Amino acid sequence: MPFDAVFLRGQKPRAQKRARELAAVFTIRALASTSPLWSGFSWPRMVAGQEKACSPPGMTPLLQVQNLDVAYYSRAGKKSPALDGVSFDVQPGEALGVLGESGSGKSTLALALLRLLPGNAEIQRGAVLFEGRDLLRAGHRELERIRGARIALIFQEPSVALHPTIRIGQQIRDALAAHQSFSRGVLRDKALHVLEEIFAEDAARIADSYAHELSGGQQQRVLMAQAIGCGPSLIVADEPTASLDATTQQDILSLFKTLRKKFNLSLILITHNPALLAGLADRILVLYAGKVAEIGPTEDILTSPRHPYTLALLQSMPGGQEERANGRKSKLPVIPGEAPNLAAHANGCRFESRCTDRMDRCIEREPAAVAISAGHDVSCFRYGG
Repeated sequence: MPFDAVFLRGQKPRAQKRARELAAVFTIRALASTSPLWSGFSWPRMVAGQEKACSPPGMTPLLQVQNLDVAYYSRAGKKSPALDGVSFDVQPGEALGVLGESGSGKSTLALALLRLLPGNAEIQRGAVLFEGRDLLRAGHRELERIRGARIALIFQEPSVALHPTIRIGQQIRDALAAHQSFSRGVLRDKALHVLEEIFAEDAARIADSYAHELSGGQQQRVLMAQAIGCGPSLIVADEPTASLDATTQQDILSLFKTLRKKFNLSLILITHNPALLAGLADRILVLYAGKVAEIGPTEDILTSPRHPYTLALLQSMPGGQEERANGRKSKLPVIPGEAPNLAAHANGCRFESRCTDRMDRCIEREPAAVAISAGHDVSCFRYGG
């Protein structure tokens, strides 16, 4: 049933209640793997037999990002590259995870897709093709019609994204009114129906609340309600669980899975935590210092990482270390060194100074992406490049 069908003019706001539990779809299972990295560690996974919301091979991608370059400029005019040659696509109904540590360019990528970068940033090259239209060359009015209606962005700090002195219901109505022309009463009914998709029987109370009266998890759900309100085909979620506890994180991820399946949404989920992507993302793009280090199916990336950075990132996750014979846990591994200063970086692999497998040629030039299996590409000289 199309999303807009629940917003019929004659439908009463409380005609039906959502009785379904939204958080029961996310189960914890171990990913089958022979790698010692995952010894003793369980990851969430799709329920056996559950269909994946991926499009058939050969279908035109919903989103195509081609050779995207973004740089920031200081007040003195000094250039600092943030994204360099980033390319990927998102199929209709697909969930893509973007993984990387702080400073890798994840949030810059999210903002660049909708041309919402700050004034000191510049998109220097590339294309962002959405439904066949290059958003980097779209006019201001066309972008206004796409933002929120066709592509929705969920920010990582809901307490900052929500207005502190406007009730939640009004904020939902404002988002709807920006793209649809309805009477005040119809907008009120629509806003309540949107909240019912997220909060079920508690929608009326949430609509009448201010942001500070809600928990962090409830605030994040409000942003999700705003995101689905106009029936977009793509949602970009930038660290949507960063400030939440582990239990609430799982609830939010369960809700993403439910909404994705119900409304056939495509999803870009940006995070620094690979545990959040297992069972939700179909593919993972690993971003390091503004470059794509590795991209491939989720299970391949999490169980058989090929790029040294991906492996080091996963090894740094808490929860997988074994206790020593004396009963004490080993120290959590860390990635040595720091990410390169891109303003001064000239040649060579960007991970070279932190890589334990570096070779002489890693200093000379950057490796090209190499396909090591179907849909799995890695930029590392160990595989060619």
